[in-house]
Amino acid sequence: MMEGLLNYALYIILGVMILGVIIIDPSFVSIRNFTNILSQASTRAILGMGVAGLIVLQGTDLSAGRILGLSGIVAASLLQDITYASRMYPNLGQLPLIVPFLVAIAIGVIVSMINGFGVAKLKLHAFIVTLGTQLMAYGLALIYIDRPPLGAQPIAGLDERYINLVKGAFKIGIGDKKFQLPYLIVYAAIIAVIMWVIWNKTKLGKNMFAIGGNPEAAAVSGVNLVKNIMWVYIIAGVLYGIAGFLEVARVGSATSLTGQNYELDAIASCVVGGVSFSGGVGTIPGVLIGAVLLQFINYGLHFIGVNNYLQSIIKGIIIIVAVSIDVRKYIEKK
Repeated sequence: MMEGLLNYALYIILGVMILGVIIIDPSFVSIRNFTNILSQASTRAILGMGVAGLIVLQGTDLSAGRILGLSGIVAASLLQDITYASRMYPNLGQLPLIVPFLVAIAIGVIVSMINGFGVAKLKLHAFIVTLGTQLMAYGLALIYIDRPPLGAQPIAGLDERYINLVKGAFKIGIGDKKFQLPYLIVYAAIIAVIMWVIWNKTKLGKNMFAIGGNPEAAAVSGVNLVKNIMWVYIIAGVLYGIAGFLEVARVGSATSLTGQNYELDAIASCVVGGVSFSGGVGTIPGVLIGAVLLQFINYGLHFIGVNNYLQSIIKGIIIIVAVSIDVRKYIEKK
């Protein structure tokens, strides 16, 4: 009994917190609030699915948020409305949406490949490599956004096509009783299905878990460590680029602060969702549950007017409890 309570202590705590929010303000329970929570959790979940693969490999990624920010800033600069007075590229015509989308993905992949090369080939710890690329991505974002003649200013006035692509919704139902399903939730669900297939039905997924569980044994059994680690990082980069492209349109503008601390939310989603820092353990549904639960807490605390500073403290406690439970399980296995 006590064993089960300890293993599920975090979910019990989160459940009690959500219940507390509902008791304090019952109006929190509404379809509108739930869809808002799922929409806001979508980009975090996409980012989290990228970080999760690296945690399965016994690594992490401190650069994920800044890569999201850099890719989102560049995509936004290419998709400003042609009538907007302060366009970064005033002579640029209206681009097809696919072009900035692919540019965002390319940026995510390039920076992630640097991370992957450092980990797989140079045998550096993921913490150090991603800390370095975090600073690099942030520096590049600052240089890009602070350019003459306009200088540093938010990249706003986004193309209506771009906004509609991200913030639109499917209308489900008849007459006045129509339920709106935001596109963002659908995008996150499609990516989750693809990632589930990669993790569970492909050779890469099998090798990823083998490497995370025991790198030496995986190498002896014929797994190409460098190749497989690089592919996991490349996939993470693709997800970071997609998340950056979507997040900027969701917010409505891009600044040098875009993506700040998002990697912490992604890592928290992973550990809350059961992805083990010991390596070789994790599921895509777990990451999704972690992202949604944390967003429920964030949204709920904000909904009842809890101080932002206190929210940060609560989030920190949740991360510590989640990792503590993970470490305890690992020690028991040993």
